[in-house]
Amino acid sequence: MKLISWNVNGIRAVHRKDLFVPFVEKYKPDILCLQETKAEQYQSEVDLPDYEEYWNSAVKKGYAGTAIFTRVKPESVLLDFPSNIVSKFKLQDSYGDTNKEGRVLALEFEDFFVVTVYTPNSKGDLSRLELRHVAWDKAFLQYMKELEKKKPVIFCGDLNVAHTEDDLANPKANEGEHGFTKEEREGIDAVVKAGFVDSFRIFTKGNGNYSWWSHFAKSRERNVGWRIDYFFVSKALTSSVKKAEILPQVLGSDHCPVTLEIKLQ
Repeated sequence: MKLISWNVNGIRAVHRKDLFVPFVEKYKPDILCLQETKAEQYQSEVDLPDYEEYWNSAVKKGYAGTAIFTRVKPESVLLDFPSNIVSKFKLQDSYGDTNKEGRVLALEFEDFFVVTVYTPNSKGDLSRLELRHVAWDKAFLQYMKELEKKKPVIFCGDLNVAHTEDDLANPKANEGEHGFTKEEREGIDAVVKAGFVDSFRIFTKGNGNYSWWSHFAKSRERNVGWRIDYFFVSKALTSSVKKAEILPQVLGSDHCPVTLEIKLQ
């Protein structure tokens, strides 16, 4: 089974460039997880008859949002954080309520959950770092652990953080900047400590592998980027992971897709 995750930075924009459907037809994912769709389902002109579509759009128009296109019909569909987590963590700040921004979408399949997530950006002035560090990261991890009590979890998406120095081209220059603060990196440390595995690092070590590039100074052409898009899997699924890749050749967004291939025993 092939899964792909892609922050499309506006599904309508990628589709207007005639890049979205050809991408799907070429790579043929069984499950396609999207972030930053910036649309509601009725606004999308994408027509993929082989796929069922599940959307979680932000209340605010043209902002954030997630979706999953799947060939395999899910057993259940879960939007946003459950009520027990919402009541436990303060998930809103002066920017708004993150639980109304369409950031989390989970589908339950026979053997596992698939979750697509668009983690809040801490902002250039770090004005959303406290929400991210104190509330969001802890809330999301608790949710993944709750799902995992029922069956293994695959979660993917734009986590808006480079975990280690190998995950961005210029770690020293970006130390303490949003996306590479100690607090954000601790969030991924906690994910790993909880038993989730960064699938890409099963196969590929070292630097030079990135999934997002700034539009500044031809960063993508020079591969001066960040790896902030991930597939994490429950430890129980590790032996089923056969391949995990980044597809920097796929254009249409400032992010590129990342992939996961699994073969269940």
